[in-house]
Amino acid sequence: MPGFGNRLTKLTAAMVLGLIASFAAVDFAEARRAGGGGFGSRGARTYQAPAPTRTAPNNAAPIERSMTPNTGATQTTRPAAAGAQNAAPARAGGMFGNFGRSMLGGLLVGGLIGMMLGNGLGGLAGMFGLLLQVGVIALIAMFVMRMFANRRQGATATAGAGNANAQPFGSAQPFGAAKSAAPQQAGNFGGRTPSVNPFGAGAKQAEEPVAQAVEDEPMDVGQEELDRFEQMLSEIQSAYGREDYAALRKLTTPEAMSYLAEELGEIASSGMRNEVKDVKLLQGDVSEAWREGNVEYATVAIRYSAIDLMLDRNTGAVVEGNPNEPVESTEIWTFTRVDGGDWLLAAIQGTE
Repeated sequence: MPGFGNRLTKLTAAMVLGLIASFAAVDFAEARRAGGGGFGSRGARTYQAPAPTRTAPNNAAPIERSMTPNTGATQTTRPAAAGAQNAAPARAGGMFGNFGRSMLGGLLVGGLIGMMLGNGLGGLAGMFGLLLQVGVIALIAMFVMRMFANRRQGATATAGAGNANAQPFGSAQPFGAAKSAAPQQAGNFGGRTPSVNPFGAGAKQAEEPVAQAVEDEPMDVGQEELDRFEQMLSEIQSAYGREDYAALRKLTTPEAMSYLAEELGEIASSGMRNEVKDVKLLQGDVSEAWREGNVEYATVAIRYSAIDLMLDRNTGAVVEGNPNEPVESTEIWTFTRVDGGDWLLAAIQGTE
């Protein structure tokens, strides 16, 4: 039954091609959820992972765009950084791993196209040959992935050993908790108990077991700074949605401004406009705060809601988003100031 064999062969080939396409779709969806890499600078800690908090217990996306050179001198054995390095193999692996999926997909697509452009697969025998080929390629890919995974685990075993002492900041509480209850600890931006400041204590606890490879000094963050960070969240998001470059320059470092302007330019060139409004902080806490000479840094985790829309630049029609449904985001923002001046946004990182 050569006709039946050819039809079955084509059906099998179509199923395999569909499976390969689904791998690519999963990779794209995962990239969108991760929010991409961060941008900006965090001084000597630019390429270190911020300490986890209750607001952002997961690893922060690494900073991929920065004017700070990555010389490797700032890589220390801090628990948070070790944890991020230790968790990286698990995220990168996926089902087969990006490399495995690419290799498997390339071999299968090449073999299938070559055989389909030829004289078919020779009926049922050709079909079983195809299945055997798929099995062999899958085994090879799994073997290669296991070998790479073992190498990564060996490389991060020493760093992961120090992660047992890493502790999230336990003082963080959801923003907007009932204020009529017992006085809550000032563990978020919205707290109004200036006499209690666990943020600075938490930062010091995170720094004590650290063997610093760079000259920096832990510092306290007071309620006045927390209130300012909350205000800047709304101001920066609103200015971004209005494409108000003048306002953004007053609120960000020149480096951070350059990346924000680049993003706005890319959106405009695509014929759209990103409108952000009704920004509300839901929860926030300090990850770490430190001083490098006369420059101060404060990295905070923030969870906020906002109406986030992509609009057609000409008609104003909604292309993406819901104008009646706010979306929640969790990000890591780093603020900086020089000689006690105004705080400026220096870096933004997504969470993975």
